Amino acid sequence: MRALTRHLRFQDATHGASDMALDKTFNAAEAESRLFDAWEKAGCFTAGANAKPGASTYCIMIPPPNVTGVLHMGHAFNNTLQDILIRWKRMQGFDTLWQPGTDHAGIATQMVVERKLAETQQPSRRELGREKFLEKVWEWKEQSGGTIINQLKRLGASCDYGRTAFTMAGAAGDTRTGHENSPNFHDAVIKVFVEMYNKGLIYRGKRLVNWDPHFETAISDLEVENIEVAGHMWHFKYPLAGGATYTYVEKDEDGNVTLEEERDYISIATTRPETMLGDGAVAVHPSDERYAPIVGKLVEIPVGPKEHRRLIPIITDEYPDKDFGSGAVKITGAHDFNDYQVAKRGGIPMYRLMDMKGAMRADGAPYANEAAKAQAHAKGAEFTENEVDAINLVPDHLRGLDRFEARKLVVQEITDEGLAVMQTVTKTVKDDEGNETEVTETVPMVENKPIMQPFGDRSKVVIEPMLTDQWFVDAEKVVGPALDAVRNGDVKIMPESGEKTYFHWLENIEPWCISRQLWWGHQIPVWYVPGEDDWYPICAATEEEALEKARLQSAEGTEFRIVADQQEAVEILAEQRKLMDVRTEGTIRSFEGPMQVPMFRDPDVLDTWFSSGLWPIGTLGWPEWTEETSKYFPTSTLVTGQDILFFWVARMMMMQLAVLDENLPVQERIPFDTVYLHGLVRDAKGKKMSKSTGNVVDPLEIIEEYGADALRFTNAAMASLGGVLKLDMQRIAGYRNFGTKLWNAVRFAEMNEVFADAVPQLTVDQLAPKAAVNAWIIGETARVREAVDEAMEGFRFNDAAQALYGFVWGKVCDWYVELSKPLLQGDDAEAQAETRATMRWVMDQCMILLHPIMPFITEELWGATGTRAKMLVHADWPAYTAADLVKPEADAEMNWVISVIENTRSARAQMHVPAGLYVDMLVTDIDAAGQAAWDANETLIKRLARIESLSKVESAPKGCVSISAPGASFLLPLADIIDIDGEKARLEKSLGKLAKELGGLRGRLNNPKFVASAPDEVVEEARENLAAREEEETKLKEALARLAEIG
Repeated sequence: MRALTRHLRFQDATHGASDMALDKTFNAAEAESRLFDAWEKAGCFTAGANAKPGASTYCIMIPPPNVTGVLHMGHAFNNTLQDILIRWKRMQGFDTLWQPGTDHAGIATQMVVERKLAETQQPSRRELGREKFLEKVWEWKEQSGGTIINQLKRLGASCDYGRTAFTMAGAAGDTRTGHENSPNFHDAVIKVFVEMYNKGLIYRGKRLVNWDPHFETAISDLEVENIEVAGHMWHFKYPLAGGATYTYVEKDEDGNVTLEEERDYISIATTRPETMLGDGAVAVHPSDERYAPIVGKLVEIPVGPKEHRRLIPIITDEYPDKDFGSGAVKITGAHDFNDYQVAKRGGIPMYRLMDMKGAMRADGAPYANEAAKAQAHAKGAEFTENEVDAINLVPDHLRGLDRFEARKLVVQEITDEGLAVMQTVTKTVKDDEGNETEVTETVPMVENKPIMQPFGDRSKVVIEPMLTDQWFVDAEKVVGPALDAVRNGDVKIMPESGEKTYFHWLENIEPWCISRQLWWGHQIPVWYVPGEDDWYPICAATEEEALEKARLQSAEGTEFRIVADQQEAVEILAEQRKLMDVRTEGTIRSFEGPMQVPMFRDPDVLDTWFSSGLWPIGTLGWPEWTEETSKYFPTSTLVTGQDILFFWVARMMMMQLAVLDENLPVQERIPFDTVYLHGLVRDAKGKKMSKSTGNVVDPLEIIEEYGADALRFTNAAMASLGGVLKLDMQRIAGYRNFGTKLWNAVRFAEMNEVFADAVPQLTVDQLAPKAAVNAWIIGETARVREAVDEAMEGFRFNDAAQALYGFVWGKVCDWYVELSKPLLQGDDAEAQAETRATMRWVMDQCMILLHPIMPFITEELWGATGTRAKMLVHADWPAYTAADLVKPEADAEMNWVISVIENTRSARAQMHVPAGLYVDMLVTDIDAAGQAAWDANETLIKRLARIESLSKVESAPKGCVSISAPGASFLLPLADIIDIDGEKARLEKSLGKLAKELGGLRGRLNNPKFVASAPDEVVEEARENLAAREEEETKLKEALARLAEIG
């Protein structure tokens, strides 16, 4: 191998080459790390590298992966597309920046570090305390936090790694390891929180959230996995208050009465009986005639001590489905998302039943007292939201129990009291002798049915919807500009379906919960001091500012003491109350000395999505607005998964537009101008990758086996806009073979002295080919350049990849290599020199055009095939056009030659003519252009199509198969060469077998039940199989038709 490929580097801005030949194959495992190191050492990826004077900017912000993460197929796919774009733009001479970095990933990182502490038998998080635990997190980040960044390098991602950012950069304890040059992200996050709080855009309130009992924190919908599990639906009776009754009537669709009975209860069904303790109402649909007589009446919750049973109202709401179950729904606003909305609409109290660990609450007064408070509230007594939340309606004997243990007891108690809805069932039983008899019995109505249950994606425990105190962004106040920016076309979301989803979410936006009950993250910059009724919040960027604000708002001389938490503050206040003025036997004794008011910081941290929402401006140094910030902001293209369109993309839009100077034009405040959305990478059959199904593919293992280029080309080839991403290992192997095909073509060129020092490296303008084959391939190169650029501009990565595949494999490696051999190996020195120069240029263009998708093998070939002014990564992207370079006469001639050879080969293959056998060819008609093309390329056509001779005949003799070409009709006499009857029998047998397959596939796909009930990937696979079998059928029928021609 050439010395250059061993030590690729800039050296006096010139590549050198030795006289050693290329190896037989490309050693990806050896070359990839060497090439990447060379690129980095030469500064090839730094912001602005290879930019032309006065160039426009093109900036991509990497969606920051979790600092705990390792490269998975989603990352590999997403970053391949980004890298293709940035390499393409860099070669075009844009002033590019691909900004890398990682997200601090609050819950994931805290989990990893806690697990490490346990594995190494160190004190737990609680034992360490917050400050010491955070020191452990920063230690871990130093040691392991750069894993995924290094793995991105294995993929070939050409980010400006010297700028690697981190969403916790600048926070207390930051050791600046792995993100040495990151802007102070922490200060930017805190600044935004304080400003939004002061504008009334951030507030603290109670709201239902996904609560993870393992981590004891709220989590986002994206961190919840809904999994189908075996569940139960219990049916219970809620007795009407005071023994009241009503006539319950059911009717069929025609209005005929099917059931009429007197009832003293209303029945409900629930999958979570333990939450009945917190019911605030029973809801029915306004149009449900069955319950019209009892709307507004009270019912008794059928659980808890009888003497303290609460009465709740029957209300109407649009939420219940009168055709599902009994049509009546219990409303537990503090523990169900749908119920929460009903409770809000109806002003129904919401009683929280569980603690932060998901156990039944054990705090508060005895149940009798708490139930009395709730009943007083129901009768009209005024309670604040916090006072309602403080009421513990868990009966004393259930307090402190695990929620699922409590469920069992609640079910048992309701059943024992006779308040379960009963049903009659008949079952078959066997006696000791095996005799079967049918037994009818009345049993509680419990449906055993699959239910979708929410689990924490990391904790793997059942999520509890729970009413808690959280911090929120008032999203309604900031969503308008984000909607307008897309409506007005300032930001384009692709595919179009993404825009529809974006509008749907943002037009129905809810308050955004931004707090998490964790230690790792940006701690919320709010401190509390005692207020009249509750703790009074003070929002400030620093503790010093908070103390100053507190002093300004307090009596002169008041001193404040920062304490660890609310509990310590309460204890201090209790002690100080004992020392303050008290009445003793009619006199007042005053406490002497300064009073120290306790002040503590909110323990919560900001959700990582909040800091990630500032990613574009935060990574560019905001709130400092430098020349570089102005240069690269707004950024250009965001490539991201459609699953985080709302969680990240929409929030970046809202936050950037909310925090930047509103006097600036919208075009200067949007975070990016284009959003490219893609789906999940699935397996070859379209199934979601999952550890449980064993179909997860590790991209690093693919790179080890096939090389990064093969994986990258596969990613590009399957990246159709809005399409399903199916990763097929056969495709990866095929694209590795594609790289090998290019390598072998370059070796052929090398062996034919194409890259010899004597062969000049000409520009396309200097080539001026005389030979038709050389003029033809130059025109084809221009065509593919235009096709690739057009596809890339439209983010149709798959079209760009397929255009390059067809050109490089088909036009260059197959046809041009073959068609040029007579010129390269002939005696005409002038034609030989022209062909060498042309082939050198064509091979260079293959490397250049393929480089954004397959950077490693192309850079290796570039450096190995001559002295270069600069690396391929910085080579100039071509701008030549087909209008300038396509020569119609040469184009027509070579395409005619190729069609004759291809059609002849196809006919021979269909007829099973032995591959090496030369056969005679006849021609009945040929125009002047065709004749000229034949005469100029006769030797070549005969060799490649295995033709012995060409004879002119007036009409087609019997036993011939026809072959068409533009302006010509050829014939192959095959009657004496092949077994016609045997071939017909073989083809008809294949068609018969195929007909059965086609019948089965069409039957399945024409069955509405199959299409409606089968998984999408199964239906899609059936459709693909049908298309493939139909194509096979067409080819077999064509072959039979050819045989019919022969006789």
